[in-house]
Amino acid sequence: MSLANYEPWSLLDRFQQQLNQRGYADRAIAGNDNDYSNVVTSRWSPAVDIKEEATRFLITADLPGVDPKDIEITMDNGVLTIKGERQSEAREEKEGYKRVERVSGAFYRRFSLPDTADAERIEAKGKDGVLEVILPKHEKVQPRKIEVKA
Repeated sequence: MSLANYEPWSLLDRFQQQLNQRGYADRAIAGNDNDYSNVVTSRWSPAVDIKEEATRFLITADLPGVDPKDIEITMDNGVLTIKGERQSEAREEKEGYKRVERVSGAFYRRFSLPDTADAERIEAKGKDGVLEVILPKHEKVQPRKIEVKA
């Protein structure tokens, strides 16, 4: 019996990638507006949550099996890029594997940042297979009352 790589959503993923390649963005399937964070050349794409808080944005990515030292985060022209690779394990059929579902290989995600994000103070930390990217917001100018002189 040979090992089979089983990916139940692969057909839908390929369809979505083909739509994206032809310029039909992710909104064609998911209803999203302008989410270009998946790059078609990626073999897998980590799940990501983006949360806006009063003083910051928080990006949380599930990256099980990826060492934080092997993750590269860059910021260029308002676009935050997260990329890395999950190494595959050498598996032999004699070890008892019947199905392989965990995908390995390179991943690459890009996010357009809003103007309110402070690119100079971005921080990232990884622990237990979860990456957190903290994007502080710019300090807002406090409103002030202007006196009208007579």
